[in-house]
Amino acid sequence: MVRVLFYFLLLIGVAAYAMSRGRRDERLAAITCVVASVASLALLVTRPAYYSGLELGVAVIDLITLGTFVWIALRSSRFWPLWVAGLQLTSTTGHILKMIEPDLLPMVYAASLASWSYAILLIIAVGIWRGQRGNFDTEPATQS
Repeated sequence: MVRVLFYFLLLIGVAAYAMSRGRRDERLAAITCVVASVASLALLVTRPAYYSGLELGVAVIDLITLGTFVWIALRSSRFWPLWVAGLQLTSTTGHILKMIEPDLLPMVYAASLASWSYAILLIIAVGIWRGQRGNFDTEPATQS
């Protein structure tokens, strides 16, 4: 429970930072994280034994999230969205692992999906911070 609370505090902090200081890409990525996290949680709390089988609803949410992150990465001039899309792809492969190996322990399945979420949020926060400083990933920093 502490892990979930910590994640949602981090999510709210990064989303607030994105809304107040981020540009369009950071805001869209943060909103995507919030919507995906809330939707996934809503699906999971309605089931007594979540992650014991393939979580089809969560898999659909993860695929839509992956598509959104890839779309952001393809149209952005920044480098951080590529990392976010790549980490979401890594997370999404957890569903494929569960399909291949149905006996995969629920805790391992859950960890394979959730573990990269923290890194994604931190990368978005660093992208916001670098954008504020004028350190764009595809352009050299300006000298004063």
